[in-house]
Amino acid sequence: MPVPDLSGEEIARLAARYRDASGPMMSLVNMVGSRVEKQIEALPDGVKDRIETIVERALHQAYGMAGRTLSGRASNAAATAERRHRAAALVTGAVGGMGGLASSLAELPVTVTLIFRAIQKIAASYGYDPEDEAVRLECLQVFAAGSPLAEDDGVNTSFLGARVTITGPALNRVVAAVAPRLSVALGEKLAAQAVPLLGAVAGASINYAFLRYYQEMAHVRFGLRRLEDRGHDRAQLVVAFRAAAATPKRRAG
Repeated sequence: MPVPDLSGEEIARLAARYRDASGPMMSLVNMVGSRVEKQIEALPDGVKDRIETIVERALHQAYGMAGRTLSGRASNAAATAERRHRAAALVTGAVGGMGGLASSLAELPVTVTLIFRAIQKIAASYGYDPEDEAVRLECLQVFAAGSPLAEDDGVNTSFLGARVTITGPALNRVVAAVAPRLSVALGEKLAAQAVPLLGAVAGASINYAFLRYYQEMAHVRFGLRRLEDRGHDRAQLVVAFRAAAATPKRRAG
């Protein structure tokens, strides 16, 4: 099927965000190397199970709490809000990375709430009400975008998904779908923070990169949703975005 002619400036901009989302993490990954994989393998099974329980609880709490804390502040400049969230991520990551496994686990709910708030701010910047239930559920779905630590063959657009139908226990269904994948991503984060000699620096860097990654994925999701709301077919938008994101960025000269 031919790619629809939707690859204008907006699609190109969103595709560039997608390609660049993992940028700040790469230097840290290169520095840590295979030691992250060894740390992941070394995590006790009980800790891995606990991560998913913590993440599920944190998603439910963030869903309710973040909407209230955003009330009356949606008019803040989007760029300023994004920088403020990234600065907060640096602080919480540093604190989490200082005390080993225990402090890293305690930091996870704070990180989930911080990222969710950042995603809601971006939704608002595209004209969507961050307290609307359908919008908040779409914000949760951004977490399905995986992890900047995960190597991905090709362009994974599964996180774009279809819009959630608000029927019955929609929140529980979304959390049940998102939590396992987010738990894997945060397990990678926790393991990387535990790499010897990196400590608080690793925690701060990883948190910053994770927050930035999910911010960029939120721009992609809500940017495409805005194009859809302007009359474009969703399936065609995803095809066009996928093609643009898979095209390597041209270098000047």
